Amino acid sequence: MERLSLVSAGRSSPSRPPPRGLWIMTQRWHNLLFAHWPVPCDVLRPLIPLHLHIDTFDEQAWLGIIAFRLSGIRLRSLPEIRLVSNFPEINVRTYVRLNGKPGVWFLSLDADNVLAIALARPWFHLPYVHSRIEFRATGDAVRFSSRRTHTGQGTPPAGFEAVYRPATGVYQAAHGTLDHWLTERYCYYALAGGRLYCCEICHPPWPLQVAKACITANTMALAHGIELPPVEPVLHYAHYMQALIWPARNISRCLLP
Repeated sequence: MERLSLVSAGRSSPSRPPPRGLWIMTQRWHNLLFAHWPVPCDVLRPLIPLHLHIDTFDEQAWLGIIAFRLSGIRLRSLPEIRLVSNFPEINVRTYVRLNGKPGVWFLSLDADNVLAIALARPWFHLPYVHSRIEFRATGDAVRFSSRRTHTGQGTPPAGFEAVYRPATGVYQAAHGTLDHWLTERYCYYALAGGRLYCCEICHPPWPLQVAKACITANTMALAHGIELPPVEPVLHYAHYMQALIWPARNISRCLLP
């Protein structure tokens, strides 16, 4: 049986023990941009199952657009499959709670790998769509350009173009801060076939840096009917993270009436 060090590949913070059972997948994430905007709860409510509470910070809900590159994707005890182990992605997400447990709700995940999308949809119950994505890192700057390829029939067009880079040294967000609230989340919820799922994710605390970004195109939120406010986003950068991922569990029977 494979043993992968949680110290090097996904240890929880000391106050949060690892999930029960065995992880089934590991991934590496590179050159992440976290861009967040405040949005009204009533705009998000129609997009999220009623059993999930919209999570807020100081009574404010947030929408995140996260751009990055994945590598080293493999199942437990198996080697990497090169066709599906390295590709860029951009996702749109917000934040929810279920019975007090905070998590992420993904509105969409755009990736530049058709085979990986075909595998991830049924295994992890996530709304992946295919996009052509250019990801180019030069020094500490990243040029990221995404345009959705398959549109229509319920999949609206969406695109994103930005150049971003870290602007400060590395720090770990303190508990109780907005930075911590936006990034330190260790599960996501998903709905598929009328069933609600929870997927646990384990990794060290984020090595955050304040980011600078020049965003020249962004219709990712608009594709969900959300108009972002005319304010500067809250921007963070993280150079690298390795994570362990557990199976998505059907938690429908655990829902409170």
